[in-house]
Amino acid sequence: MVTLNVNGKTYKLDLPAESSLLWTIRDHLKLTGTKFGCGIGECGGCTVHINGKAARSCTLTLADAKGKKITTIEGLPEKHPVKQAWIKEQVAQCGYCQPGMVMQVASMLAESAKPDADQIIGKLDNMICRCGTYLRIKKGIRTAVQMTAKEGRRA
Repeated sequence: MVTLNVNGKTYKLDLPAESSLLWTIRDHLKLTGTKFGCGIGECGGCTVHINGKAARSCTLTLADAKGKKITTIEGLPEKHPVKQAWIKEQVAQCGYCQPGMVMQVASMLAESAKPDADQIIGKLDNMICRCGTYLRIKKGIRTAVQMTAKEGRRA
């Protein structure tokens, strides 16, 4: 039996501790916004927040997540500046990678309200968008930074 805190809810699951966090989120909790891309932590499609920090759920087990606060794309508020910026700038093309991108950017903006170009590239360097919408993603990030600054807080 494993207990997880996902999006502010407690789940008691009868699963082995070595089960994948990604597949537990998708298959057992039915939160399908978190995507499977590569399975080895290289693409970022499975990015969630673990205690507020971006993490690749495909490389984590339930034992790794035990006792930690997990947030998926479904748990990020709809009014979050990154979600709002993504909509405003029509960032998504196919949209498959976007939940992971949004979670990565939200974590970055929580760390630094005004990241510089090097910080942005460093955080997104290992995120893969199959459609190549990187210019839209960068525009979305700039808009999210502006929205965050207007609110006078970190994302």
